[in-house]
Amino acid sequence: MIDNSARSEGEVIIESRNAVKHFVIKTGLMNSRTAGVVRAVDDISFTIHEGETFALVGESGCGKSTMANLILKVLDPTSGEVLYRGASLADMSAQDTRNYRRNVQAVLQDPYGALNPRMRVGHIIGEPLEVHGVGRDDREERVTAALQSVGLPPWVQSQFPHEFSGGQRQRIGVARALTLNPDLIVLDEPVSSLDVSIRSQVLNLLKDIQDERGISYILISHDLASVEHMSHTIAVMYLGKLVELGDAELTCSQPQHPYTASLVAAATPPGTTPNWPIPIVGEVPSALETPSGCSFHPRCPYAMPVCSQETPELAPTEDGRMVACHLYPDEIKHIDKQAPVAVA
Repeated sequence: MIDNSARSEGEVIIESRNAVKHFVIKTGLMNSRTAGVVRAVDDISFTIHEGETFALVGESGCGKSTMANLILKVLDPTSGEVLYRGASLADMSAQDTRNYRRNVQAVLQDPYGALNPRMRVGHIIGEPLEVHGVGRDDREERVTAALQSVGLPPWVQSQFPHEFSGGQRQRIGVARALTLNPDLIVLDEPVSSLDVSIRSQVLNLLKDIQDERGISYILISHDLASVEHMSHTIAVMYLGKLVELGDAELTCSQPQHPYTASLVAAATPPGTTPNWPIPIVGEVPSALETPSGCSFHPRCPYAMPVCSQETPELAPTEDGRMVACHLYPDEIKHIDKQAPVAVA
């Protein structure tokens, strides 16, 4: 696991303050009727430090990619704000925004669709430098250095993306993000489309780059097994809300929220028994019809009457984590994790 001591002393690079992003869904002739509102991100707060890997984890549709797009300034929040080194993204001038996008890069999920098939690798990696006005000689030097950082030789610059494997393409995507020397990279499911045998290679590469350069990562994933060993902090999202936030090792070994426990159980290797085996039933509800109270209560084997009536607040726990669950901190100490509580 990762040592958090050095990370906790670093400067806060990204802060989300009560970030909200809602999408109004329109139907009817010329979108004249409102069908509902999707609360993709609903009152999310956290901080990310220099040199930290901050994982946003949850099933598809939980809001993690929308949160990432708020940080990338692709979307503007409905309310709340995101800050970069203390400055609100909403208040940035055009030049400030340009500088921000130079310092904050992204590596996308699909290594096959993320690279222009008609461009040579050297052009793909050097394009961000060209956009930001870096001269040709400097571009060539930095492209070569970026390729070296990801373990690829200089001659690949003359090749096209289709000539490489998925793992090599993802390395090219990482190299492109590195050319501008960013201090934060958003990694959107960087290994989900790769073979299992290649995933650890890419994750180890990312960790080595972080150790060398001190880069911060936002690691988006639905799979705890892919983030557990390189993350400092894990934030678990469900239907737009944070349900658990804290130290990665504690979150994976001693999950507090039943939903987190279900993700841990799903990531447990075959033949071993998870610390908290949670049988989750049903599918994620529609984002247009989120349940009352705790949005997880229809699927939770420990649901109590209060869970459908009141939304739990994200509250601190004794070990420094945050959890939004009516079981914690009082009742959870007395729950037999093998025997779910019946809903009255």
